[in-house]
Amino acid sequence: MSKASQVPAAAQTLQILSLLATSRGPMPASMIASQLELPRSTVYHLLGVLVAHGFVMHLPEERRYGLGLGAVELSSAYSRQEPLARLGRPALAALVDRIGVSAHLAVLHGRDVLYVVEERARNAPSLITDVDVRLPAQLTASGLAILAAMPKAQVRALFPDRSAFVQRHRNDHPVDRYSRLRAELTECQIRGYSEEIGLITEGLSSIALPVTDHRDWPVAAIAVTYASEGATPERVAELVSAVRATTGTLSQRLSGRRG
Repeated sequence: MSKASQVPAAAQTLQILSLLATSRGPMPASMIASQLELPRSTVYHLLGVLVAHGFVMHLPEERRYGLGLGAVELSSAYSRQEPLARLGRPALAALVDRIGVSAHLAVLHGRDVLYVVEERARNAPSLITDVDVRLPAQLTASGLAILAAMPKAQVRALFPDRSAFVQRHRNDHPVDRYSRLRAELTECQIRGYSEEIGLITEGLSSIALPVTDHRDWPVAAIAVTYASEGATPERVAELVSAVRATTGTLSQRLSGRRG
């Protein structure tokens, strides 16, 4: 028997909150009960408790329920506590100690990537990918890793036309339209990781893989940056393997799943 089955009310409450969080709008209690295959009496009871504590809002005129301010406060608390950065920082430090090159953790912010953690290897040069720096996602290994793990429709919505493809330098990158981005992302999926060679900083290359949450959604990416010159296929394979192990560990910690 699973632990969740021993506390059904807790599991059912989380199911209701998760359903409301992913719905397009407030829902009738009958629809909640139907979609979750729960007794209506149970659903009404749990909704009453959630309403009383502010996690769910009741709209009596519409006879529907939606997320309340309590749920919003949980979301903002998650942001304030920076769990991704807190969990990612020691993981990146261990990665850098293992492979001897700098690493960073980035998240998608609109069509940009935002760097939230950087761990610099000893004697490594300063990188443009410092904490709080934003760069166009399609130009970076981190951005490509995240985009390659997203549904095609979501990527298309982010890049609806050519005006969405911002370039750092004039005519320096071929990914300037959706068809070219799609080809690049397909190549990342086939290869098993994303890469960027000398585009952000001349003479430096990066490889990256995504970090996923409990829904297998790419919430971030871990990348390592190394000197392009002298990087043998064996060395790149070693870096990919190390990054993959680190993203796997961080994904498990974020999702609460075991490896």
